[in-house]
Amino acid sequence: MRGETLEDEKRIVASARIGGRAAFDQLARHYAPGLLVLAERMMGNSADGEDAVQDALAAAWLALRQFDQKRPLGPWLATITMNKCRDGLRRRRLALFFHIDGSEQDYVIPDDRPDQERELVSRQELARVKREISFLPQKLREPFVLVALESYSQAEAAQILGISEKAVETRIYRARNSLKEKFEKF
Repeated sequence: MRGETLEDEKRIVASARIGGRAAFDQLARHYAPGLLVLAERMMGNSADGEDAVQDALAAAWLALRQFDQKRPLGPWLATITMNKCRDGLRRRRLALFFHIDGSEQDYVIPDDRPDQERELVSRQELARVKREISFLPQKLREPFVLVALESYSQAEAAQILGISEKAVETRIYRARNSLKEKFEKF
């Protein structure tokens, strides 16, 4: 869909709505990379993020006939992806609750190259930031990821999450303060 206009996208969506698998595949190829980044940030790892995006695209395919073509497709797909991430996080919490083994997953990213201590420290710091973001309460994490990391506007995030722009602004502020407090302790 590179270089295609909004009218071209509407034509492709219309074709997909009537069962055009190739048209939907074209939409999925266009939007999947951005949705994957969003899901990975929400889920805290790429495997769960990929699962969430696959589930989201499958759900979008099934619900495409109900999609209001007057609205933009990207935020609609992002909303579905966020919902699939929420479902995945709920399942993860339930699994942790019922399988209490005292071990928590550590997201340290290994450095394969020897004598690269500085890069290793940077990767560990990045992993710690990702981990701390994943520990934020869901109500704070969602708008923070959408606006601060995914570059959605506050209005778009409000639309995706179904809350007011002021609520988005407040939650981002609280998320940043929470992260700031965690990093000041160390």
